[in-house]
Amino acid sequence: MAPQRRTGSRAAESSGAGAGARAGERRRLSGIKNNVQKDSRRKWLKVAFLLSSAMLGYLLTGSYLLSEDGVAEVLAHRGESLQYKFIEIPCSEDYDSHKRFEGCTPRKCGRGITDAIISREEAERIRRIAERGLSLGGSDGGASILDLHSGALSFGKHFVNMYRYFGDKIHDTFTEEDFQLYRDVRQRIQQKIALAFGISASSLYLTKPTFFSRINNSEAKTTHDEYWHPHIDKVTYGSFDYTSLLYLSDYTEDFGGGRFVFMDEGANRTVEPQAGRVSFFTSGSENLHHVEKVHWGTRYAITISFTCNPDHGIGDPVLT
Repeated sequence: MAPQRRTGSRAAESSGAGAGARAGERRRLSGIKNNVQKDSRRKWLKVAFLLSSAMLGYLLTGSYLLSEDGVAEVLAHRGESLQYKFIEIPCSEDYDSHKRFEGCTPRKCGRGITDAIISREEAERIRRIAERGLSLGGSDGGASILDLHSGALSFGKHFVNMYRYFGDKIHDTFTEEDFQLYRDVRQRIQQKIALAFGISASSLYLTKPTFFSRINNSEAKTTHDEYWHPHIDKVTYGSFDYTSLLYLSDYTEDFGGGRFVFMDEGANRTVEPQAGRVSFFTSGSENLHHVEKVHWGTRYAITISFTCNPDHGIGDPVLT
């Protein structure tokens, strides 16, 4: 019987050794598998990191960036100098509900940008006109308006006619040279619009409202301060056929936010303001747009718009 017990013991030992070996092999294979999985995860993370880095680089340095309104194509970057850029787009039907003027009413529609017709020095001089005029008043909210034509000036929560309200003090604020520079700039912009759209400059008439704007990040106090809503100039104003903006301060240097955004189907296209840059466009719903909220600093610009209808034309401002 003893030998049988020894044989059973040896069998048990053999069986235990085999089980231990199999367990060790399973641990070894499991370790190999874990190492392979870890290596695979590391390789995937590395690839993902490289891909994300490449995409981020493209987004930051290319023509697209992530904005508060989604992906936007930048038509004009702050810091670059554009001789001339024009994008033609199909005209809307907005003009059909107004009297048409052959050779002027838009049949070719689009948007253009140039840094070549107004110098930075001229833009700085024009900005000083705006600063002096707006120092007489200004909105309680974030958007202030100064219209040299009508005399409209933001004043608290309302508007005043600065020519009547301040009287002779206006002559201490503006000079005839200021108004002459304003007229010269308006004429150059008018000629550029006419050339871009293949019409005669003499068929265009300055129209109202044409105004300076000063925007900061103050809380809106009235609906006049809510400048950021999408709109169509032809629908809002009626008389507008061609709209232009002359920027008087620099995006990311003088203010943050505040880019001009064309809201196209499936994409937003932006213009980054810089002093002396002019953007212009046909005023119908083919150019639905808005201005981003200004997050910091102060943004200055002037809106100068034109009509084909002489009944809606206005003259240049005159210092009397």
